[in-house]
Amino acid sequence: MQIYRKAAEYAKWCKGKWVAVEILRCSAFLRVLCGFAVRFRQLPALPYPLLACLATGWIVSCAGPPITGTPRVRQAVLVHGFAETGSSFNMMKERLEKRGITCYVAHLKPSDGRGGLEAIAERLKRDIDTELGPDTRIAVISFSMGGLVSRYYLQNLGGARRCDIFITIASPHHGTKTAWLYPSKGAAQMRPGSQFIADLDKTADHLGKMPVVSYRTPMDMVIVPPSSSIWDRAENLEFRVAFHPLMLTSNDVLSDIERHLTLPPNSPAAYDAGLASSSTFTDATPRAAKPSRSATPTVTSMIRPRM
Repeated sequence: MQIYRKAAEYAKWCKGKWVAVEILRCSAFLRVLCGFAVRFRQLPALPYPLLACLATGWIVSCAGPPITGTPRVRQAVLVHGFAETGSSFNMMKERLEKRGITCYVAHLKPSDGRGGLEAIAERLKRDIDTELGPDTRIAVISFSMGGLVSRYYLQNLGGARRCDIFITIASPHHGTKTAWLYPSKGAAQMRPGSQFIADLDKTADHLGKMPVVSYRTPMDMVIVPPSSSIWDRAENLEFRVAFHPLMLTSNDVLSDIERHLTLPPNSPAAYDAGLASSSTFTDATPRAAKPSRSATPTVTSMIRPRM
């Protein structure tokens, strides 16, 4: 229990209250996950205090560096992961909306994948069309299981026609071994070698020339192996973030997402979108600014489609 008290104390120091919430959630999830993993011999027995310290020791600030440019889109759809409600996106939502990008946080139901990921994707499409209308241009930002659900929506349900950029964060594009720990149909579809993932790979060309970015951490204990987040169709970026859920609160990850959602100031694309004269971004650090030492991104593969 001492580790939870320590995490609560960190909340007073953090600028964003949702960082502390995520830390507490990480610690609890680690205890459950490691217990299952050791029991079924999927992972070696590791000292829980060491793992909990990893989960609680990576504290980030809610305030990000100022970004130069104008929003690529005015509307983003945020798609959460397995057994979540979308509250993990609170920090990202706050930051993006300060920069002029309105965020709609989708609620995947059932969030544990019962009934299959196809049914969840169909509901996601209905919710987006109902909330935003059928023609509004969007960016889709998805976390973990949400990345596979979003791929089905974009590739097989026509979502790619309205999407300007697709970003996945710690998503199991090639499956994850931890999906063997849960019995739902959706979990089975997230296992390595599943027919669902094979079918998604066959329709990846339906994304057309859409820019796609995939973020991952080599320290991920939910996406196993972490390299499963590498997707040939995407620009793949690696950040050394301590644990899976903290990818959504890492300042370095969030800042890089903001850069990908930003058009250069006074660029032809910005003028074509009618945004150049109404930028809500602050003139400051250029794209080539040196990242912090704690989370230097590594590009493992890159496809930069022409806009």
